[in-house]
This record gives sequence, C-alpha cells and structure tokens, in this order.
Amino acid sequence: MTVSDNGSGISREDLPHIFEPFYTTKPSGEGTGLGLATVYGIVKQNKGFIWVYSEPGSGSVFRIYLPCVKARDISPGTDSSRPQENVRGTETILLVEDEPAVRRSTAEFLRLHGYNIIEARDGVDALTLASGHNTIDLVVTDVVMPRMSGGTLAKEIAKVRPHARFLFVSGYAGKTILDHKVVDLETNFLQKPYTLRQLSSKIRNALNSAVGQ
Repeated sequence: MTVSDNGSGISREDLPHIFEPFYTTKPSGEGTGLGLATVYGIVKQNKGFIWVYSEPGSGSVFRIYLPCVKARDISPGTDSSRPQENVRGTETILLVEDEPAVRRSTAEFLRLHGYNIIEARDGVDALTLASGHNTIDLVVTDVVMPRMSGGTLAKEIAKVRPHARFLFVSGYAGKTILDHKVVDLETNFLQKPYTLRQLSSKIRNALNSAVGQ
C-alpha cells in the first residue's frame, strides 16, 4: 500500500525520528506525535514493514508491505459488533482512550452489551472522573498516552478505587510496554489492533477474575 502527498516534506533531521512515540514538530498542544508510531506498531504486529521517502518541498511517500495470507470464509451471522449473551454485563467501566473516534466507537459497542461506560480522554481526565464515581468495576486504558501513562494511572486510581480491576491496551509491544511498568501482561493486556469480539471477551474475563489476579 502506498500513500503519498505533495506537501512540505520532512527534513533529514526529523526523518529518522518520525516513528518514535511523542516525537512531533508541531507546536505544544497541537499534536501528540503518536500517529505514525501507532502505524509503525500495527505494521510490525502484522509482520510487515514500512518505508518512507521524503524531501523538503517535494512531499512524502510511505509504502507499507505486508505478507500474503490465505482468505478465510466468514460465515453469515458472525458479525463481531453483535452483542453476545456470554460477554454481556451491567458493570461500570472507565474507558480511557486519547483518540476520540476510537473512544466513541468502543464506548458505543460496550453500551450495546449492557455496560455503564464512563469516557475519559486521557489519564488526568480519568483520575478526576474516578474520584467522582463511587463504583468503578474495570478500567480499560491505553498504556502510552500524553500527560499520564496507563501504568501511572493504574497506581493513582488504586488509591481512590482499590477494588477496580484493569485492562491495558496498546499498539506497542515489548520493551515499550515494560518501560511503562504495566504488570501481568498475560492476563490484563490486549494488543492493538484487536476485534471488538476480542475486547468484549477480555473485559468479561477481567471482570470475572478474582481481585488481585
């Protein structure tokens, strides 16, 4: 897949850093520097690689290479957006996601499954909301976010809502996640990109698990 433009291009100094989390040339408050880092993470998760060529004043060209896979049948009636009885619930979930489109669509999906959803745009917002709600059964949060990481958020929320459980999601893997001190990745972590069916199943498992596991 190739994406190109005829914009201002990228300087030689900036080019080696464009896939780094939080690296941005935009003024403070106008960009998080997570867009290309997320793209890079998704491509790598799918065993592909991304190539970029750019010159100042001549635009940029991005090429994504992915391995071939065999097509598989999708049987009628397997729509992952359809609520499933075995993953429904009535618990209160604090959803922390700094990408508005992702947050809104995920919240709508979970509400269709019966959950009470509290939406937070980042960790700082989530901490304020957690302090104002008596009941929070589960916190679903991204790991890498501006202002406050998911790992730091978990520690702070545990002080005011000690019985809340956590499900961490991220497009990053390996050392990046470990650097944010998110523990127990085998049971309370979901790698992006994920299907809504995978998310609902993981949420149900987290809510059904014993506190402290």
